[in-house]
Amino acid sequence: MDESVRTNQAVWDQAATKYVDEYDELLEQARGEWELFPRELELLGPVLSAAPTVVHFQSGHGLDDTALVRAGARTVLGIDYSVVTAAAAQRRAVEVGAPCRYVAAEVPAVPVRDACVDLVYTGKGAVIWMRDIDAWARDAARVLRPGGSLFVYEAHPAVPLWTWDEDEPRIRADRSYFAESHVNDSFPGNGAREWQWTLGQLVTAVTRAGLRLDVLEEYAEPFWRPDDGSEAAAWSGRLPNAYALLAHK
Repeated sequence: MDESVRTNQAVWDQAATKYVDEYDELLEQARGEWELFPRELELLGPVLSAAPTVVHFQSGHGLDDTALVRAGARTVLGIDYSVVTAAAAQRRAVEVGAPCRYVAAEVPAVPVRDACVDLVYTGKGAVIWMRDIDAWARDAARVLRPGGSLFVYEAHPAVPLWTWDEDEPRIRADRSYFAESHVNDSFPGNGAREWQWTLGQLVTAVTRAGLRLDVLEEYAEPFWRPDDGSEAAAWSGRLPNAYALLAHK
């Protein structure tokens, strides 16, 4: 693990105490309130109908994993480099009786054997932590069985450019769509280094890894909004804020 990843891990472990402090609230959501987005369910419908085995790269709080199980997944293995996060997610899965297991490990180089899963699921704030998008894509392709799918639902790579001004969208003068990375200056990753990957780089990495692209969609609606109810003009439908990618091996 290099120094930038080590620093990010420390920042994320600190931020992940939120998942411990709000354990009871997240547990109730894991029992049935938390669901995948409707478009996720539409795109993944054929995959989930076959009761797939799933690996979730950078699984976070794990609520998407219990939602995947309710939607049809047979089992889910969550990989997250935060021990705090993985431990809290495992405890919740046990309490709700979901067939989900968690391993604290770095992505890529996940401790999963080759060609053993039907679906690699990831997103919602995950790809930005990848310092090598080609290695990430190769790892996803490696663990998939022939015919298996990679699914990403993620913040649009243009999002770091948008300000949160309420009157009209503006572009941050300190950010570039083509920058290698930037330092996060908002919760939960405040102080962490986020890598920036354009849609072109992402699609190239996925296809270069041997996967065939099935769907690439962009959405105006962000996948996350602040809990305080604040609004930003950048979320009003004029700009891209999220995307979905589906590919298969």
